[in-house]
Amino acid sequence: MVDEKKIKEKALEKMTSKELRVIALEIQGITGVHGMNKPELISEIKKARGIEEKVIQKKDSSIREVKAKISALKIKQKELIETKDSKRVKQLRRRISKLKKKSRREA
Repeated sequence: MVDEKKIKEKALEKMTSKELRVIALEIQGITGVHGMNKPELISEIKKARGIEEKVIQKKDSSIREVKAKISALKIKQKELIETKDSKRVKQLRRRISKLKKKSRREA
């Protein structure tokens, strides 16, 4: 009895997949509970309870686009190394470094 109160008080995102499965099994409209992963369980429970899901839009581009920018900048950097423009090479190196950090965060 005490465990059920704790489960109901806890936010869905903070629950384990086992706890979410227990809740989903109690709801009649949800089928295939044991084959679902945590995000699927959360979305199904929210649909059944009538809770709107907030879709998080990414402001930045996808990882593939970031990596394409990195490769294009590396090509420019090689060209500038051949022309011995050290100031622009440093600028490109910093820009590439920032984009690499950005791709790691998004991954």
